Amino acid sequence: MVTVHPTSVVDPRAELAPGVVVGPYCFVEGGVVIGSDTRLESHVTVRNNTTIGERNVFAQGAVIGGDPQDRKWQGEPTYLRIGHDNVVREYVTIHRATGEGNATVVGNRNYLMSFVHLGHNVTVMDDVTMANSVGVSGHVTVEELVTIGGMTGVHQFVRIGRVAMVGGMSRVVRDVPPYMLVEGLEQTVHDINAVGLRRLGVTQESRLALHKACKLIFKSQLGLTHALEIVQREVKQTYEVEYLLWFLERLFRGKNGRGDQNTEPHPPAPLPAVSPL
Repeated sequence: MVTVHPTSVVDPRAELAPGVVVGPYCFVEGGVVIGSDTRLESHVTVRNNTTIGERNVFAQGAVIGGDPQDRKWQGEPTYLRIGHDNVVREYVTIHRATGEGNATVVGNRNYLMSFVHLGHNVTVMDDVTMANSVGVSGHVTVEELVTIGGMTGVHQFVRIGRVAMVGGMSRVVRDVPPYMLVEGLEQTVHDINAVGLRRLGVTQESRLALHKACKLIFKSQLGLTHALEIVQREVKQTYEVEYLLWFLERLFRGKNGRGDQNTEPHPPAPLPAVSPL
């Protein structure tokens, strides 16, 4: 059964699955698809060409699927696709893509705190946490299990690698390497994200290998090419180290997100299972 508060406006062309709850003063346009057991709490707007999966929660004032904030957009049909089990808190804004047929994509089990903004053509993968007032510009990719501190701004076309942690009030203007702890206006790499890696069940051996790779790549005076060669030769090649090298070699080749960041495949190996916190 679908529950719609009498103060809300839901276009009859919208598709609401059983268990959807639409709270007071919400507005749902035609062309919207909302999966089962998703809840719009109050004053939530869901715009056209938005598809939402199951068991999502949207808090007061969220605007989901708004027109892209992009001068290039000329009214062509574009999309927003959201997965399952996401929590989207107060006044979050998520915009559709630019370019006919393109989509902004949000995966599963993400937690977006108040006033987060996701711009056009953004891809947010799974299990990402963004604290209050994070601003993500267009064409950004945020990989799995990333945490971004509050009031951080992310420049367009940046890619943030999996299990990275970005400190609050940072300025992110270039790609953030996976598994690293990054912070500040200069986007300084401090060390590996040890707490996040332990929670994932990454072994001590793998964490030590990543720590050694981090010191060689980011703390030494070596050039990137030389540092990568030494890591390949002298550091144990765990999956995490291999992924870090793949990410940085891709960056060195100039594939830093200019148009291909949402489609280039990852190395064929899964992340460890997420363990309870």
